[in-house]
Amino acid sequence: MRVLSVRGKYSVLRLRGIPRRLMPAARHARKIFMFSGLLLISSCSVDTVMRPDVDVGMHTATVGGGGLQNLVPSNPMMMSYPRIRLPQSPSAVMPADEVSCRRQLKRLGVTFRNLAPIDDGGACRIDHPVEVSGLSGGIDMKPAATLTCDMALTVARWTKNELAPAARMRYLSGIGTIHQGSSYSCRRIRGTSVASEHSKGNALDIMRITLKNGNDIDVRRPGFFAFRQKSLLNKVRAQGCDYFTTVLGPGYDADHKDHFHFDIKDRRNGYRACR
Repeated sequence: MRVLSVRGKYSVLRLRGIPRRLMPAARHARKIFMFSGLLLISSCSVDTVMRPDVDVGMHTATVGGGGLQNLVPSNPMMMSYPRIRLPQSPSAVMPADEVSCRRQLKRLGVTFRNLAPIDDGGACRIDHPVEVSGLSGGIDMKPAATLTCDMALTVARWTKNELAPAARMRYLSGIGTIHQGSSYSCRRIRGTSVASEHSKGNALDIMRITLKNGNDIDVRRPGFFAFRQKSLLNKVRAQGCDYFTTVLGPGYDADHKDHFHFDIKDRRNGYRACR
């Protein structure tokens, strides 16, 4: 049996030179050969349909090799795990002077916490504000005051070195609570376009003081016979200018008739306004 020609997809077999007694076996062999070829063609067609030639962009593990690690993309940046942001310590995001200021507040026994930056537009902003709720000697600040750290430190030093000793000397009692009327507040100085120091967190208004023995000291102008109160308020006004650049109290104008205003405004030539 020889293959004499090829037509299309199939080989054509011609039976020549084969003895007649072997012809049935030869014909049977030819049928088996052609049937096998048809099966091969049929299997290729089914396999092509079941496995379309599409690139899905994925590498998977081969059987018996590598395990699950082969399922992980070779580039770790392609992985879509959620990112976790760890909180930063104050020293990592604050200038050195702000960090140093907070250390000084702690040494003075000030109770405070850091706040998120404040930006209400224009001059109304504090980059690194603190909220002060207590001063040394167990003095409460009510309500808690939002200030720059520099202003908080100035208030703490003045209270510890001047205000608290003056109150003890005149009233034989320590200070329990300082009641403030305004700390940070986005506003201008009345009648002007100039931003108030309150809008920068550099100012504090004190309305009254409660002593540990329960007595209240109103900072408004005292009566004629209120000698101890007069003496304390005069001390507050005079000694305050050693710490603050502005001290305005009752008697200065109608806007300050019921409180003391303290701020640390930076003025030319170190000028201070104490009235």
